[in-house]
Amino acid sequence: MFEFSGGIAMILNNILTVAPILVFFICFFGLITGRKIIKSIILMAVMQASVVLFFLTIGFRSGISPPIGGHFEELQYVADPLPHALMITAIVIGVAVTTINITMLMSMFRTYKTTDWDIAEQKSMEDVE
Repeated sequence: MFEFSGGIAMILNNILTVAPILVFFICFFGLITGRKIIKSIILMAVMQASVVLFFLTIGFRSGISPPIGGHFEELQYVADPLPHALMITAIVIGVAVTTINITMLMSMFRTYKTTDWDIAEQKSMEDVE
């Protein structure tokens, strides 16, 4: 892997920290303004991935090693496994939520024959009346 030092490492670390935040808010804007349900599902999955990437980038430190093995002479250079375990859990939950969203979309498409939020809402109001 590449080793960056000095100012380049700081700039790269800042870019990797800010990029997931920008992706999150771009997806949030698309989620608010979008009308298609499948687009909303995809944007929610990308938002979840950007949150995971953000937490992994703020947890990264150069020169640390994973806590695997039996010899830890200098404990300050061992990575904390808790953030990574939490992100694995977040990935699993994100996949489950995406799967449920797609299942609900399929059910709604069978009922209303559309993937547009507004048309589905109009057809559901017609069913109520």
